[in-house]
Amino acid sequence: MFKKIAETGVEYFKFEEDFVEKNVRCIPMIVRFKMDAAGVKLKLTEWSKFSVDERIELAVKSCTTKKETDGYRTYLANLIKKYTRQEATYMEVEQFPVWANTDFVPGLLNDKAKEFGWTISIDQWKSLTELQRFALSKLYKEGHENKNFPKAVREFGLFK
Repeated sequence: MFKKIAETGVEYFKFEEDFVEKNVRCIPMIVRFKMDAAGVKLKLTEWSKFSVDERIELAVKSCTTKKETDGYRTYLANLIKKYTRQEATYMEVEQFPVWANTDFVPGLLNDKAKEFGWTISIDQWKSLTELQRFALSKLYKEGHENKNFPKAVREFGLFK
């Protein structure tokens, strides 16, 4: 499921490899997941100003406990301030994000899946990891470049 850049330890999905390899030029799902947990918005223009080492740190830095999440928020906010001279933009951390709920498949996810002739069952949804569900929830949103949606669905073993 995950690929790992050996020299950095950055883990990413196969569908992300076009923009993650070497310089981590786009924001990988693992970083997006942590940003959402920490409640910090990050624009691609801000991300592009960070050094490769700082991008790697954001990808590998732990963000699971409250203390780690607070540290992640501070680290990211400091990077944004350092490079933009602007305060970070904070967002509310969702208490019950749709991707975390395994009691039902999000309707918009199945709406997107139907465009490809698929229907995602509750058992399939439950079989995914939190990060996989998070990634799908980002990839089916309107206005998002959805070319990676079918790649992710296939990579996660939902359909061939």
